[in-house]
Amino acid sequence: MPRSDVCTICLEPVTERAVVVPCNHLSFDFLCLISWLQEKASCPLCKTSVTQVQYNWSGPDDFTTYDVSDLKKPALSGSSSVRGSRRAYNRRHLARCTPETEQAPAAHEDPALEQRRRVYRNRLFCLHIGANRISQYRDFTAASFASSPDLQSRARAFLRRDLKVFSFLDSASPPRGGNREFLIEYIVAILKTNEPKAANGVAEGLLSEFLGQENACLLLHELEAFLRSPHKTLMAWDRHVRYPGVATSSAT
Repeated sequence: MPRSDVCTICLEPVTERAVVVPCNHLSFDFLCLISWLQEKASCPLCKTSVTQVQYNWSGPDDFTTYDVSDLKKPALSGSSSVRGSRRAYNRRHLARCTPETEQAPAAHEDPALEQRRRVYRNRLFCLHIGANRISQYRDFTAASFASSPDLQSRARAFLRRDLKVFSFLDSASPPRGGNREFLIEYIVAILKTNEPKAANGVAEGLLSEFLGQENACLLLHELEAFLRSPHKTLMAWDRHVRYPGVATSSAT
């Protein structure tokens, strides 16, 4: 499928192809289409009821399927919010109450996950490390993220763990309740066109719909720090990440 096509919804180049089932219209970017379907479960072109979305294409028969019936509807308003998913986001819509991160952890919980709970509970932002030859930290852009399977794989691993912190994703009503795997792919799609902490606040704004603004801000800070780091695994990251006023943050 050509990557130079223009998304019918936002009129910008498609970065993550999404195909509508059953009508098979394919001139959509995944992020825009999901935002559209959160408002109305019909194809933007032919108005056919949409049952599934096919995305994450690696080949003609290699893709991921998402059931639209599982989609939770966030509190977005009208077509302008759909375009805002990839254009300048209206920050007046970002006022959200910040949900509690989690109930008390189970006694047998993974110590690493328990440490992540403490990070979000205490609003701890890991210390910034500059990008240079000695630290081996490297900055990245939305374009480099979109073209790097390694960065995307690491992002999914990080999100798969950190999203477990938020128990309301299991039980809350829309927009905060829902499927974590969908949210992982949604965030990955966001980062293919928006940098985590860009001045326009697009990534934070979109994620705030699900996690609340403070949680979204902290999650994106931590995710960016992990992806900039030379550490390929969460275990290595846990051993080296540092927080203000905390001697060590690793789970041993």
